[in-house]
Amino acid sequence: MVVALTAWLVMGTGEKIVAGARAQLVNPARYDSNYRAIGYPNGDVESSRGACSDVVIRAFRSAGYDLQVLVHENRKSVGLPTDTNIDHRRVKNQAAFFLRHGSSLTTSTRDASKWKPGDVVYWILDSGQDHTGIVTGRRGSSGLPKVIHNIGLTMSEDVLDKWKIVGHYRFP
Repeated sequence: MVVALTAWLVMGTGEKIVAGARAQLVNPARYDSNYRAIGYPNGDVESSRGACSDVVIRAFRSAGYDLQVLVHENRKSVGLPTDTNIDHRRVKNQAAFFLRHGSSLTTSTRDASKWKPGDVVYWILDSGQDHTGIVTGRRGSSGLPKVIHNIGLTMSEDVLDKWKIVGHYRFP
């Protein structure tokens, strides 16, 4: 236990985010984006369920960041309506937070070295739906980093360039 804690303390933020995302692969959540009343702060839906945005929320929480609070405060600061139960679970709200408070990076996959572990990617799926995931340090057969996301079930896949990338952020 002490060794694990020591290892966690020396990890960088990106590594902690990826570790939090990878932990979700042990018991993958089934896709469920339904509205749920949850506590605030540190609220979460049942761990066996969640949407793509919940992968990001849980990964960041494991690195010490509560996106429920951060997204809520961001929306409040610009005069937008707020709902602590759902705002942070909406892909567009997360992307707006990272655009304002993180580093906005390239959406091109031509240079795989520009994508670092712990980065957040936002896509538009072929269906037009918003989607998000956490970039890992492991490479797929494409040569690009794999992404942990939930599009039916939480999984790690070689899908970085599968859909149209509309955002790539690093936080803090």
